[in-house]
Amino acid sequence: MSAVSDRLPTFPWDKLEPFKATAAAHPGGIVDLSVGTPVDPVPELIQKALVAAADSPGYPTVWGTPELRDALVGWCERRLGARDFTHRNVLPVVGSKELVAWLPTQLGLGPGDKVAYPRLAYPTYEVGARLARAESVAYEDPTELDPEGLRLLWLNSPSNPTGRVLSQQELTRIVAWAREHGILVFSDECYIELGWEADPVSVLHPEVCGGSSEGIVSVHSLSKRSNLAGYRAAFLAGDSVVLGDLLQIRKHGGMMTSAPTQAAAAAALGDDTHVHEQRERYAARRTALRAALLKHGFRIEHSEASLYLWATRDESCWDTVAHLAALGILVAPGDFYGPAGDRFVRVALTATDERVAEAVKRLS
Repeated sequence: MSAVSDRLPTFPWDKLEPFKATAAAHPGGIVDLSVGTPVDPVPELIQKALVAAADSPGYPTVWGTPELRDALVGWCERRLGARDFTHRNVLPVVGSKELVAWLPTQLGLGPGDKVAYPRLAYPTYEVGARLARAESVAYEDPTELDPEGLRLLWLNSPSNPTGRVLSQQELTRIVAWAREHGILVFSDECYIELGWEADPVSVLHPEVCGGSSEGIVSVHSLSKRSNLAGYRAAFLAGDSVVLGDLLQIRKHGGMMTSAPTQAAAAAALGDDTHVHEQRERYAARRTALRAALLKHGFRIEHSEASLYLWATRDESCWDTVAHLAALGILVAPGDFYGPAGDRFVRVALTATDERVAEAVKRLS
């Protein structure tokens, strides 16, 4: 057991506990803008779908029901512009974090193999490489990497934590380079429906991939766009050969989404109205927090999409965390996402309207 846990870094959120205690002691209570967990209600049509499928005594399938696969294919074609998709081009997973952490292992990677990810990135990309005993490599531009031994290339657009969006031209160039060198591309696109000052494009868009999903897979989540973090509902879309291999592995491992969750996900993917309504909530919170942070002396970089503001006061991120905690506001230190973030903090938009208004008041 220790041989596995010893490969892993300290769980980053544990480091934030003293600052959380400080923020919680504020007379007006804590405003938690750190983790980014949804706080708004699960849309009623999704709840109804979950309840209607509650009497599910049998085992669910790893591949998902035909209804869920239909919904996944339809959404990919409608929202991402994917062409000629079939059920073999989609695969439900038990939340995107599980997939990210175990993907290198499920792909059979190990010592001598490299896993690359952005230099400012969700820390679980590195965790996945460590679990597989593969080498992790952080990049600024993936096409400048040495392709020797590079087996898995993670893209993340819109980015967590920075909110940066890779343009269609950038994605096209990267996909072409990866294909030239036989490198598998996984693109984390969990925030693709939350563009503010940019319109995020998927690697599965035909103008990026040439109408073929060979060698590329995109990762999507219903946690933020549908408030389903508690349901653990996510999915993969892309190369049918890669997904077919993963399906077999995940069948052996019993990595299946519950039947009620599959029904809820199908309902969520078939409805765009609740997504637009949730976007409006986040847009209003983003506008208020952005203005308050700028007025308070922060500089905000990127942040053109996703659910975060990437902000700095040009000081140690932990000094900024302490400063805001004294105001009862908890944010995430930028070095959680790599050394390049050590002078930034990530401010999540996932708090109620009342708590956001309280944060704005305190920053003013």
